[in-house]
Amino acid sequence: MAYAYDTTNIFARILRGEIPCKTVMETEHTLAFHDIAPQAPVHVLVIPKGAYVNADHFALEASDAEIADYTRTIGKICQELGLRPGEGGHGYRLIANTGEAGVQEVPHLHVHILGGRVLGRMLQKA
Repeated sequence: MAYAYDTTNIFARILRGEIPCKTVMETEHTLAFHDIAPQAPVHVLVIPKGAYVNADHFALEASDAEIADYTRTIGKICQELGLRPGEGGHGYRLIANTGEAGVQEVPHLHVHILGGRVLGRMLQKA
């Protein structure tokens, strides 16, 4: 399936510098910044700089360099923020919502890194 990327979404506007963000880390292919409505003591959004709608779009169409950079940036952020278990941190959660059923609010691939407290169960039984 081909995805149509919306160039007016908020993350595209952040990448173009039209909307400011509180940057955590920036690399050649990735931007990470603090969420404006944090759901945990640590809440960072990590986005690829390329125009990818969601995780499967990114996995199938991004270059190897983009994929490696994105993945390694997530690891570096977890390390730098002290979230990694066994290194003083107690763990973290990665969330990537996709589509309507996944409650994706912004049509640009993004991973939420959440940590700094016990987060509870991810889903409740329906």
